[in-house]
Amino acid sequence: MTSRFQVVEQGPPIEVFQKNKLFIDDSFQNKVNLTIGAYRDENGKPWVLPVVRKVEKQMAADETLLHEYLPVLGLDQFSNASVSMLLGEDNPVIASGRAFGVQVLSGTGGLRVGAEFLRRHLNYNTFYYSQPTWENHHLVFVRAGFENPRTYRYWNAKTRTIDFDGMVEDLRAAPENSVVLLHACAHNPTGIDPTHEQWEKIADVCEERKLFPFFDSAYQGFASGDLDRDAWAVRYFVQRGFELVCAQSYAKNFGLYNERVGNLAVVVADAALAPAMKSQLTWVVRAGYSNPPAHGARIVATVLSDKQLFDQWREHIKMMSSRVIQMREALRAELIKLGTPGTWDHIVKQIGLFSYTGLTPRQVQHLIEQYHIYLLNSGRINICGLNPGNVRYVAEAIHDAVVKFPGDDEVYAKL
Repeated sequence: MTSRFQVVEQGPPIEVFQKNKLFIDDSFQNKVNLTIGAYRDENGKPWVLPVVRKVEKQMAADETLLHEYLPVLGLDQFSNASVSMLLGEDNPVIASGRAFGVQVLSGTGGLRVGAEFLRRHLNYNTFYYSQPTWENHHLVFVRAGFENPRTYRYWNAKTRTIDFDGMVEDLRAAPENSVVLLHACAHNPTGIDPTHEQWEKIADVCEERKLFPFFDSAYQGFASGDLDRDAWAVRYFVQRGFELVCAQSYAKNFGLYNERVGNLAVVVADAALAPAMKSQLTWVVRAGYSNPPAHGARIVATVLSDKQLFDQWREHIKMMSSRVIQMREALRAELIKLGTPGTWDHIVKQIGLFSYTGLTPRQVQHLIEQYHIYLLNSGRINICGLNPGNVRYVAEAIHDAVVKFPGDDEVYAKL
C-alpha cells in the first residue's frame, strides 16, 4: 500500500540532544558529557534544589490544591513575582502598570509567544540574532512567521572576545522596526557578555535606528549568583524608556527543566495599552497550547513570595554559580600546567553555564572518538559537566587534540 506520508523527508537531528544520547549509549567508563545545558553537582549528578524539594512537600500536603486549568495567561502570582525579579520590585514601571507578565512554557515558549505577537500585531518581519547564538532562536522566530532573519556579528574567533565594532556596525545597518534578540546575561554559547558601557552603546544604536529589543533571560541569578547584576541590561533599557519584551526561564536557576516554567515580561509606554495586548496574547497562547501547567509555576511563585524561602534559593544559586567559576579556573589551570598551545584566559573571563572554548570541529571529533568526551561541534562546552574527578582528564584530552590538530581557524570561524 502506498502511503501519502512517503513525501515526508528525514529531518536533521538536533545536535545537542543527539550528542547527549551518544553519551548515554556509550559504555566507556570515563566518558564525559559536556553537551546539554543542565547543572550537575561535583559528582556529575543532577541536583534538585533543596528549597524546591521543601515547597513540593508542602504542596503535596496541601489538600486544597487542585488540578484545575489555570487561566490562559497563567498564574498571576507567578507572573507578577517574575516581573518584579527581572525589573526590581521598586521599578516605577511596575507601579505605573506599564509592565506585566504572561506565564509561558519556559524560555522557548516565551520567545515563541512574543515573536508571534510582534509578527501578527505589529507586523514586524525582520529579526536580528547574534552570530553565534542558541540554535533555537532562528527556528522559533522563523516558525512564528518572521521572513527576514539576519545576524549581527558577536564573536571574534581570533581574539575570543566580542566583536563589538562589528555588532554595532550591523545593528546600525538594520532597518527600522527590526526586532533585535539580545541575551540578558551569560550569552549562549560564548559566555561573553557586553560591559555596561557596551550595553549603553547598544541602547544608543537601538534608539537611533528605532529597533525593538527582545531580551532572552535564561540565567538570571545562575550566571553570577547575583539577581540584580544579571538583570542589569534589561533594567537599563527600561530606564532609558524602551518598550520591550523579555523571555524568562526558570529551567536553570530553579532546576525545573522539565516543568517548563517561564514568563514573558512586557514593558509598554502607556499602561492603558496593556488590556488590549493581554487580550491578543490570550489568543496567541490559546492557539498554541491553550494554557500553561501549574506545578512549576506554583513552586517559583511560592519561593519568590516568601522571604525565608527566597533567601534560601539565593544561597542555592550562589553555590551553583560558584561551582561553575571554580571549574572554569580549574580547567584553565590544568591547560596552563600542561603547556597547551594557545591562550586559555577566555575560559575564566566568560560567565554562566557555557564556554566557547575555541576548539575546532576536527579537535572536537578527536575528543569524542578518542576520549569519549562529548561536546558540540562549535566547541561549546557545559562547564557543569566538569568536576574534580574529570577536569584533568578533559584538559589532557584537549591538550592532545590541540597539539595533533592545530589551526583549522578558517573552518571554525564559519560555524
